[in-house]
Amino acid sequence: MKIQTETLPNLVRVAVHRGNLIESFVGMKNLVVVGVQWGDEGKGKIVDLLAERYDVVARYGGGHNAGHTVRIGSDKFILQLIPCGVFRPGKKAVIGNGVVIDPAALKREIAMLADRGIDVHGRLFVSFRAHLIFPHHRMMEKAANTGVRIGTTSRGIGPAYEDKMGRRGIRVADLLDRETFREQVRLAVREKNLLAKALESTEQLDESQVEGEYAEFAELLRPLAVDTAALLNHELAAGKSLLMEGAQATMLDIDHGTYPFVTSSSTVSGGASTGLGVPPTAIQAVMGVSKAYCTRVGAGPFPSEIHGPEGEEIRRRGNEFGSVTGRPRRCGWFDLPLMRYARMINGITQLVITKLDVLDHLAEIPVCTGYKYQGEILQEMPALASVLEKVEPVYETRPGWQSPTEGLTSYGDLPQRARDYLKYLEDESGTAICLVSTGPEREQTLWAPSASIG
Repeated sequence: MKIQTETLPNLVRVAVHRGNLIESFVGMKNLVVVGVQWGDEGKGKIVDLLAERYDVVARYGGGHNAGHTVRIGSDKFILQLIPCGVFRPGKKAVIGNGVVIDPAALKREIAMLADRGIDVHGRLFVSFRAHLIFPHHRMMEKAANTGVRIGTTSRGIGPAYEDKMGRRGIRVADLLDRETFREQVRLAVREKNLLAKALESTEQLDESQVEGEYAEFAELLRPLAVDTAALLNHELAAGKSLLMEGAQATMLDIDHGTYPFVTSSSTVSGGASTGLGVPPTAIQAVMGVSKAYCTRVGAGPFPSEIHGPEGEEIRRRGNEFGSVTGRPRRCGWFDLPLMRYARMINGITQLVITKLDVLDHLAEIPVCTGYKYQGEILQEMPALASVLEKVEPVYETRPGWQSPTEGLTSYGDLPQRARDYLKYLEDESGTAICLVSTGPEREQTLWAPSASIG
């Protein structure tokens, strides 16, 4: 069946069991898009592609340590806080309560969009309950030394979440109440200055300066701030469709990732409910986004990592450098145990494969099919990072296609061996592939045959 783009919101739920494809046509109005691996899978492009057919796009977690890159023609945009749906005229963009916001970063992002002809006012909504990042959070992240090199961006994300969970955080609602905020910020700065001294840091903050700076940010946030949970539930009650996007990915989730080499928030699909204030029953489908290989930024276990020139070539071909930090990403082969784990944790109903074209040069493509530890194949994802560091990946080699796929928009134009590779990933992961990205731009996308939409 030919795919009609006019019907994109009616996403198809496809069940796959050991290669037997069962199609069921179900209108999926409320969709969560999650990263399957360690982030940087290309979620920004996919959310932007789908956003045209959704009424509201909402961000449910993370901070400005993650960047979503969207290319529209010759223009390249990197968003760190504002949902990707902002590029679609008439769509509402929501920053939920699960996000931690650096007002300075948000101000820069709004200004960047305005300079390029995109006005967010009247379309961007920020939760009253979202917590704020302050200079003292960055100061504490730099001063603290836990003895474990996590590989954070030192932007204050983790300390802001620490204060949130410690019930001493400052939220957007607090900032907008002048008297409440004045007392809170003075106490916070004094406490962090004392802690910085105890950690032998010479950096100290002036509470009056911080108060004055954030009083200006209050005026930036005042017209944007609303009860976003009420807004979203009102939209749902009115029959509107909701596209929910997270930051980072499954293996960086604070609970389910490769702890402690993780981020500080809930990145999995369950985080959409708590991070937005919408009921779990409102989530109708979960779309997982995965590269045709794997990457990871920062420290932590990476079983299928490629070392040496081969890994460098994948990095070069995939331009694997952080969109926010510029840090080189570690590269590895597709990891099926990781994919199955992500499917289980998130309830993934359909899968997107990105950067297929990066593998075009290979005659053979290894795929990690299992982890061996102390002579036995593990049946579950190990909870200890120290165990995952020591596993021996088991590989199965698939034939490459050695033919260009970049920019292809029809599944039938893919080389047969590329289609065989995708079918293998689909069968072995137990998850139907609905989309394949063959380049960074919107139109460089093709729908897989299993994603027939009626």
